Amino acid sequence: MSAGNGKTVSLVLGSGGARGLAHIGVIHWLEEHGYTISSISGCSIGALVGGIYAAGKLKEYEQWVRSITRMDIMALLDLTWERGGLVRGDRLIETLTELVGNVRVEDLPIAFTAVATDLERQKEVWINSGQLLNAIRASVAIPLLFTPFKHRGLTLVDGGVLNPVPIAPTFRDETDMTLAVNLNGTSTADGIQVLQEEPSDEPDSPFRNSINRFIYRLQQSVAGNGKRDWAAYEVAIQAFDAMQSTIARQKLAAYPPDNVIEVARNACQMLEFNRADEIIALGYRKADELLGTVAKKANKKA
Repeated sequence: MSAGNGKTVSLVLGSGGARGLAHIGVIHWLEEHGYTISSISGCSIGALVGGIYAAGKLKEYEQWVRSITRMDIMALLDLTWERGGLVRGDRLIETLTELVGNVRVEDLPIAFTAVATDLERQKEVWINSGQLLNAIRASVAIPLLFTPFKHRGLTLVDGGVLNPVPIAPTFRDETDMTLAVNLNGTSTADGIQVLQEEPSDEPDSPFRNSINRFIYRLQQSVAGNGKRDWAAYEVAIQAFDAMQSTIARQKLAAYPPDNVIEVARNACQMLEFNRADEIIALGYRKADELLGTVAKKANKKA
């Protein structure tokens, strides 16, 4: 039998921008080794990847994200320069709608909770009903980057503000293992490397072509805007990363899951989604390093 031996997993997917592409690699490892993901709790990019997986569209999302470029990323950022944030997020949600459709959280085949932050009440908000994309949009509202999202009368921002590794929603799960993926692990000396982009050998699909045409139209709408100064934003994001790293350590110490996969916080920068190939591979490798060792120890005891 494969490593998981049919074990069920409560998967906790943390926040951390493009580092969250590592979640895809972790999911692949779990599936390939016989684990069944029974529930997902995620915030920010963890809510996005987890929600798309729960909706059965991870393959299509991965195919698309492996093909995007830096220009594609900029095209998806509908700059607004409002006081609440630089980006409205409408273009991102339109893209995800083409991928996922109008799915409700309560209709997903896997239990799913997206975690956001209520700014006014300074509390976590667990979203486990309603439109999936509304839950994702609320959870990914990184302060200063995305404008806050109005949801059911609340002003919501990124769940990572208060809980970058949302373990608590899984407390009542009756699964064999709780596995958390922390994207705010200790920095490594070789964390950030220059990516050599290579064309994918994977054949185009009608969906991928459709999305690429959609992004091309978005590119035309932002062309000619000129170069913008992102220095202040970059400083704010570094501060946000530092804050999340500290909170993540506290949460993991207070509510330790069965296993934790650590991804270094300098594995890539916040918006480097064009590095999908290597970050997905990193997640797979980290899962293998941790869970492969766990499986070997279990087999020795048996």
